[in-house]
Amino acid sequence: MKSSGHWLVSPWRRSAVAAGAGALPVLAFPAPSLWWFAYVALVPWILLARSAPTGRRAAYDGWWGGFGFMFAMHHWLLPNLHVFTFVLAALLGALWAPWGWLVRRLLGGAPSPGRVGAALVVLPSGWLAIELVRSWQALGGPWGVLGASQWQVGAALRLASVGGVWLLSFLLVVLNVAVAVLLVVRRARVAAVAALVATGVVTSAAWVGTPSPGTDGRARIAVVQPGVVSGPDSPDRRFDLEERLTRELAGRNVDLVVWGESSVGFDLGARPDLARRLAALSRATGAELLVNVDARRSDQPGIYKSSVLVGPDGLTGDRYDKMRLVPFGEYIPARSLLGWATSVGKAAGEDRRRGAEQVLMDAGNGLRIGPMICFESAFPDMSRHLAGDGADVLLAQSSTSTFQQSWAPWQHASLAALRAAETGRSMVHATLTGVSAVYGPDGERVGPRLGTDVSAAQVYDVPLAHGTTPYVRFGDWPPQAALLVLALWGAAEGTRALRLRRRPAPAPHAPHARTAHGSPARPGH
Repeated sequence: MKSSGHWLVSPWRRSAVAAGAGALPVLAFPAPSLWWFAYVALVPWILLARSAPTGRRAAYDGWWGGFGFMFAMHHWLLPNLHVFTFVLAALLGALWAPWGWLVRRLLGGAPSPGRVGAALVVLPSGWLAIELVRSWQALGGPWGVLGASQWQVGAALRLASVGGVWLLSFLLVVLNVAVAVLLVVRRARVAAVAALVATGVVTSAAWVGTPSPGTDGRARIAVVQPGVVSGPDSPDRRFDLEERLTRELAGRNVDLVVWGESSVGFDLGARPDLARRLAALSRATGAELLVNVDARRSDQPGIYKSSVLVGPDGLTGDRYDKMRLVPFGEYIPARSLLGWATSVGKAAGEDRRRGAEQVLMDAGNGLRIGPMICFESAFPDMSRHLAGDGADVLLAQSSTSTFQQSWAPWQHASLAALRAAETGRSMVHATLTGVSAVYGPDGERVGPRLGTDVSAAQVYDVPLAHGTTPYVRFGDWPPQAALLVLALWGAAEGTRALRLRRRPAPAPHAPHARTAHGSPARPGH
């Protein structure tokens, strides 16, 4: 009689199941936003890797699951990168191969309560180490970090102020491991229940013990979202539309007007006529304008994406050049080797230039703003540094017009809620074509979101807070703690292996003495 899992003997079938299991957590992110599903989404993947016949097969289960997760999270890149999307997913998915091996090592067979207890700490630490590695900008950055699925959960946002999105990821993996143990490891269910209770206690303690950021003022910030403007003359027509929408803000007592990424397609140093029009808008609205220039610079070689502040007298001199560029979208890593990507998709034909440092700007009326550009809002360290330097409000200028009908705009906008909660600073996510949104210092949404079908100028009463969250004060301590856990576990496993190797082999049993006739000797004979 064949076992129910006999069909998984085929390596290709098993790999397909692993890829499907790995893709499941994506449903917890926008646009589906089934945030509660993140609490069990890893369970099928864990159970599959646990059942692997060998450690090598478990590593393949981890790799294929990672491929499924990365491909599902970035599926909207297909129209731009085509086949290279699969290549990137396969390369990044390999980061989960050691994790799959770890799952089998700790939970395979009939694990003891001690091994299960170790799994409840080591497996979340391993997951966090993977997220830390893939958060490197050249590998795509921290897009799709598991904890980011909790962007609309109040308790999770409070936890984010303590340990950032990293702490949320760690606790989510703890929950998934505990549920997997409850399902299949009867002898260790007490440990699993204890882990669930401990997670609940930690969450409740953070909710009660972490102070909510107190607000001490408000700023009226307007977001100008022109919507999709296409055609060969789109830079000129977009500027005209943004100008018209901004003039509608006259008399509304705004403190700052924010345009989206690439809202100005010309270098303002080479186009003084546009600079004068922007200065006139500043005078008409009584507020400074933060625009975003995507153009070849006239004062130095190369194309930059830059946040530029414009006041009633023209350019203020405050400028921030984007530091972290989108791989393949704004530059091609190792172009001499991977330049062929431009022939199979819409990868960057020319690399954008990088800025040197983050910038804090004085937008008037004592309002200090910390600008970021598009992709940079995915990086917790950038917003943390701006808050630590004294920013009153965080700003992200973005454009996801290439992926207008996909999940990407909603995923991107949700990141602002996490950055706000982590830093205790309100964050404005202003886009060219939607989704634009504003979140208060506790991560809760302020005012309406502007969807991908909206062309408008929207004013927000943005609360200001100036406290310091534990995350801003202590930084990325959860990934550092995770690396320490892995190092200690590795040392313990190494020590155990050495002890087993040095243990003397048991002495062979002496053969029974025999009589001359060959029969076993008996006592007394």
